[in-house]
Amino acid sequence: MTKRDYYEILKIDKTATAAEIKKAYRKKALKYHPDKNPDDKEAETKFKEAAEAYEVLSNADKKARYDQFGHQAFDGNGGFGGGNMNMDDIFSQFGDIFGGAFGGGGGFSGFGGGSGFGGQQRRVKGSNLRIRVKLTLEEIANGVEKKVKVKRKVQAKGTTYKTCSACQGSGQVTRVTNTILGRMQTATTCTTCGGAGQTIDKKPDGADSHGLIVKEETVSIKIPAGVVEGMQLKVSGKGNEAPGNGISGDLLVAIEEERHDSLQREGDNLHYDLYVSYPDAVLGTSKEIDTVTGKVRIKVEAGVQSGKILRLRGKGIPSINGYGKGDLLVHVNVWTPKTLSKQQKDFFESMRDDEHFTPKPESSDKSFFEKVKDMFT
Repeated sequence: MTKRDYYEILKIDKTATAAEIKKAYRKKALKYHPDKNPDDKEAETKFKEAAEAYEVLSNADKKARYDQFGHQAFDGNGGFGGGNMNMDDIFSQFGDIFGGAFGGGGGFSGFGGGSGFGGQQRRVKGSNLRIRVKLTLEEIANGVEKKVKVKRKVQAKGTTYKTCSACQGSGQVTRVTNTILGRMQTATTCTTCGGAGQTIDKKPDGADSHGLIVKEETVSIKIPAGVVEGMQLKVSGKGNEAPGNGISGDLLVAIEEERHDSLQREGDNLHYDLYVSYPDAVLGTSKEIDTVTGKVRIKVEAGVQSGKILRLRGKGIPSINGYGKGDLLVHVNVWTPKTLSKQQKDFFESMRDDEHFTPKPESSDKSFFEKVKDMFT
């Protein structure tokens, strides 16, 4: 299913300030909150949709990537994981956005004491971990599986938990207020257990106050072909664990591109500077050049002009969305010698007025600006 534009979802312009983005999200969240729309799947979908839009647009880095690449910037990794978000994610990250109306992230139980979403226990989620992974152009072009060592918090062996006495295991403390519209019940996160519904019973030496210890673990990360610098992948459940019956946080992997010796990337296309000598340019030759899949030999026609662009179709980077591959653009540069022997100088002097050395550009010899235009079409 095609995702809607984030700005359209929140009904704001691209120039909206952080405060305007927050205000727009809060308006949508209040309108479609599950407690106001019990058993309404459409409202729940719109509630999640607004949360995903806010998660991206409220983050300056993610907003910049979205403005440049659209949803493609987060396919398979962004936001709440391309539609896999749940209510726990939303309330754990954006609970404070509701202010007093929803009790600081617990839930709103409507009028007359209805339970709704606010009556359910909110499972605590462990914190996310962030790492950077450097990739070569070859790895980006072909996709790669990386194994990295990560230090994450896990529950210590021998740790036991007991039901929180303050909230009786619900993770929330409810409060009923009489208003002119009737009885309003609000729920706030239990401060004793932090919403987990459990507290520490026993823990071994070395564990922290939540019964967690730091452990190094090797994590396998499957990186698809076509990722770009700054893109963030998510490995679910490989962040820090949460105490008790909580769910683990995620491992967020930021992509970095290593500089290639001879290839330069521009989107899905690659560029290569090929230098040829005067004799090779006049007589023609064949040259071996680098690609992301190995070396290939290309033919340079006799009489080639400096600035000529040879396009090798399909030799670029695969599209992250699976829409084929980019091209490899080979830029021909005729190398002009700076020092000559007397014999060589005499030869070129004798050729100075020769008609074969007089520039005669043909219609097929495009100008510099036309070549640049062709590169983007």
